[in-house]
Amino acid sequence: MPEPTNVTMSATLAADEAIARRRLAGQSVLSMASGEIGLPVHPGLRARLAEAAPLGTYGPVAGSPALRAAAAGYWRRRGLDTTLEQVVSGPGSKPLLFAALLAVGGDVVIPMPSWVSYAAQADLVGVRHFSVPTLPGQGGVPDPDLLRETVTAARAAGHDPRSVVVTLPDNPTGTIARPDTVRRLGEAARELDLVVISDEIYCDLVYDAAATPAVSPAAYAPERTIVTTGLTKNLAIGGWRIGVARLPDGEAGHALRERLVGVASQIWSSPAAPVQAAAAYAFDEPAEVVERVAASRRLHEKVARAMAERFTAAGALVPPVTATCYLYPDFEPLRDHLARAHGVHSGAELAQYLVEHHGVGVLPASAFGEPAESLRLRVATSRLYGDGEEQQEAALAAGDPLALDWIRAALDQVEKALADLVREPAAPAARTAA
Repeated sequence: MPEPTNVTMSATLAADEAIARRRLAGQSVLSMASGEIGLPVHPGLRARLAEAAPLGTYGPVAGSPALRAAAAGYWRRRGLDTTLEQVVSGPGSKPLLFAALLAVGGDVVIPMPSWVSYAAQADLVGVRHFSVPTLPGQGGVPDPDLLRETVTAARAAGHDPRSVVVTLPDNPTGTIARPDTVRRLGEAARELDLVVISDEIYCDLVYDAAATPAVSPAAYAPERTIVTTGLTKNLAIGGWRIGVARLPDGEAGHALRERLVGVASQIWSSPAAPVQAAAAYAFDEPAEVVERVAASRRLHEKVARAMAERFTAAGALVPPVTATCYLYPDFEPLRDHLARAHGVHSGAELAQYLVEHHGVGVLPASAFGEPAESLRLRVATSRLYGDGEEQQEAALAAGDPLALDWIRAALDQVEKALADLVREPAAPAARTAA
């Protein structure tokens, strides 16, 4: 009997469950391991979902015409000419990414570090994944020169890489690959005949799009780029499970779409019809939705940057946070101290120390494909905005969310934990002669 595929639970979801168990046991834990956005559902979305509740039929596999037309308009407003026929929807961008791997076939190249599910999905598909480091401060996109070397070597060894996955902006680092890097990625993908699968779920959470634009690979290699996005991050409806994919135009793109829809028809049939109706409203981007996303973006920026300041003050190296709710501090400058004072030699041990001694839950870089000895952490600020809707709405509306008691308390807790982490241990008291 064949052995089952050995895929463990997603590190972010597993961390959430571990934190929940600690809380049930009476421990107070600050949750900064998960990227779920702790904000209320927009009232307009709630109303559309309620109105669409009677929709009980499957509908088209690719999604309703209304949703696909709205998603096409969403991409056109971002400079990517898109028709309704190029759009396929699914129950979240994660299933769409998995279906895209199945539709493309072959082995896959992923960035290092990268979101926890890319490598796991390759394992589930039954293909190899090849990790290629990103450029400093430009997470989410493999170094184009190293991409060429890796793919060439893999093919020489008899492997079959056909796609490269990128993330713009990046999870876990909160950074954005520069447009020139994305352009060079497109050139390399064309030379190597790779399909680019671009996960752009965070594209609406760039703090200053003029200064640090997140340019899609579809702008440089439109004939070979699949783009995925959804409403999980910009509108905080991860539990609704809705995502959309933009397929390339042209003969190759049409063939990819046909295979992707075939996969969808066998796995999820169609996304939930009421959720599609609400999502169409959101992707049309009425003024109230645009304002809500802008308020969320401002909140993420203020809290994430304030958190980054505390890690920097403790001596960690933190890449400039330019998007999302993530930061990726590196404690390498403190390696000797952490080993001597706390017996910490890896990111996993560092994360364990913070949660056990200070109730601060974070994830080690090893969860994102980095070596075990790395002392980097992925820190998410997206669950610090309040324990309920009243606090979360207040955080969204606040001119200075850092002054709110609950957000200030979270920042203070982390600051105190880091101060203890970097403090030199007290010298043992000298013995006096009898």
